[in-house]
Amino acid sequence: MIIFNDIYQWKGWGGKLKLANGKCRLRIFDLTRAKGEPVTYLRPIIVVVSDIPGGTMTIRSCAGHVATSVSKDFKINPNRMLWVEYYPEVQYGKKNEYMIPEQYVAVDFTWNDSRAFEPKWRQLKSPLLDVVRSMLESIDDERA
Repeated sequence: MIIFNDIYQWKGWGGKLKLANGKCRLRIFDLTRAKGEPVTYLRPIIVVVSDIPGGTMTIRSCAGHVATSVSKDFKINPNRMLWVEYYPEVQYGKKNEYMIPEQYVAVDFTWNDSRAFEPKWRQLKSPLLDVVRSMLESIDDERA
């Protein structure tokens, strides 16, 4: 079910200047490989990306470029992929009195010539949110 779970590095578009290159945490799930009853999914590939501490570029700022790179590098049909950005809970303030809750954000792209354009962000909602959370928890449990 999990086909990739590691740091992913994408190349920027600046040539020697290496503009917009970066790294992110990337997890790719293939629901067609799940055990159990055979189910047909419209988007069986779920890609979950998140920023890594100390990264130079955010996934949100390069969403289309990163999605294009992942689709090409892993030979994923973009019409069969659900792209999700994960942002963990953040506490801030002098005494950490403020909090931004964790977020799971689905990103829909317009694909043209195997390239992702015009990202549109929307909060992921149940029941799909529950499925993605469960998958992430299962791989975190395996690493523990």
